[in-house]
Order: sequence, then structure tokens, then C-alpha cells
Amino acid sequence: MAARVPVPVSGTVSGTVNVPASAQAPDAVRPAATAQATVRGLTRRFGDRTVLDGLDLTIGRGEFVALLGRSGSGKSTLLRALAGLDEEVEGGLEVDGSVAVAFQEPRLVPWKRVRDNLTLGLTAPDPVSRAEAALAEVGLADRAGAWPLTLSGGEAQRASLARALVREPGLLLLDEPFSALDALTRITVHRLVLDLWAAHGPAVLLVTHDVDEALLLADRILVLDGGRVAHEWTVAAPRPRHRDHPDLLTLRAALLSALGVTPEGPA
Repeated sequence: MAARVPVPVSGTVSGTVNVPASAQAPDAVRPAATAQATVRGLTRRFGDRTVLDGLDLTIGRGEFVALLGRSGSGKSTLLRALAGLDEEVEGGLEVDGSVAVAFQEPRLVPWKRVRDNLTLGLTAPDPVSRAEAALAEVGLADRAGAWPLTLSGGEAQRASLARALVREPGLLLLDEPFSALDALTRITVHRLVLDLWAAHGPAVLLVTHDVDEALLLADRILVLDGGRVAHEWTVAAPRPRHRDHPDLLTLRAALLSALGVTPEGPA
């Protein structure tokens, strides 16, 4: 059974900080019955600027959550905190199980072949076989021995996903991993991500600027504003989803309004 792993907060303290109800955001996320990740009162300051301001969030097991917000709203800051990459955050942050991240750039080590990128730091029994199985899942079985610089953009991003999932994480963090892909490749990778999510069952937090991407992929969509979760929607439309589904069109308009985007442009 996966161990509950406390993430250091305020640089030196581990655990959960109790946040008074009056300090919580009015649209704070209701805790899931079984949480994969729990954030309470998370705050991150950069000098005089507060990027995260007492943020509360719960991500349930196997849940697919999309996180939207204007540039500078703290999306990537929250993701880095969940990944354990930022020890300067204050508040309570707890993740049950391991965490893996796929970034906007694939970040493959160029001097190691694709297979070796997946086995790097992998402690599972027979890591080579496990890496090759993961590459087969993303359609890269024949590229296991290739050098990363010979991969196309879509292939490199699929390798990045395989590298994240080969560790069977409880929480998969996706930091705008599709933004550099062309439109057709993006559609293919979207479908792949949903297939991998269904097969492996991790909780997923997707950081994106793309409203349509969030609508097509997520169970729940959050909008960050003022350092907190300001808006939250549940997406009930069945998968596979189509952009012209009436419910998605209605939700799209609400999301754009929450992000300050009007038919005439940004508000």
C-alpha cells in the first residue's frame, strides 16, 4: 500500500496547517471521499508578491482535474509545490503515494537513449522490461534504442509521458505538455493520455491555458485567481467528448467569462 508522504512546508516543517473557515476561499474545493492529494492554506510569496494565498484543494483518487488561470496566477507554482520542488511554500500539503511530472518540454536526457531515459532512477524489478512495456503503451516500441534528438515533437512528448507513468504514480502532474504540439498531434496525444489514465488510474492535475483542452479531458475544472481556487466546475459530459456538445458550449462560455475573456477579447 502506498505510504502517505508529507511534503515539507515553510522549508522545515512537515504536516498540515489548520486554516480557519473564515480564511478559506468561498469556492474552496469540497474534499473527495478518498483523497490522493490534499492542500490546505497553501501560501507562496516571491518578495512582496503573494502568488498563492491560503489555497485549498483536494484531488480525489483517479480524478482528472484541469487547472486554468491567467498568466502569473500561480498554476505552475502550485504544480511545483505538489511535486515537492518548492520548499518555500507555507501551509499544509499531503500526497498519498508517489508523484510524477510531465513538463511542457519533454526534458529527455540527450546523451541517453530513449529506453535509458525511462530506466534512469527506476528501482522496480527488471527496469528495462518495464521501460520497454511503457514505450509500447505509447506507441514507441520501435524507438526504444533511438537518441532523443531523433524523435519528433510528438514522439518526444509520448516518451515523456511513458517516463512519468513507468513509475506508476498515484498523482500525475501535467504542466502544459501539449502546448508545443501541432493541432493534429495534440488530438492524438489527448486520446493517448485518456487511454493511459484509464489503464493506470492515477489522479491527474493538468495545468493548461487551453479551455477546450480542459473541457475535453477533465472531470473537474478549476480557475485560479487571486492566489486561490476562485471557480470550480464539474464536467459531466460522457467521453469521448465533442466540442459542439451543448453542455460543453455552455461551460466554455462560463470558463471564458471567469478568465476575463469576452467575444471582443480579454476584459
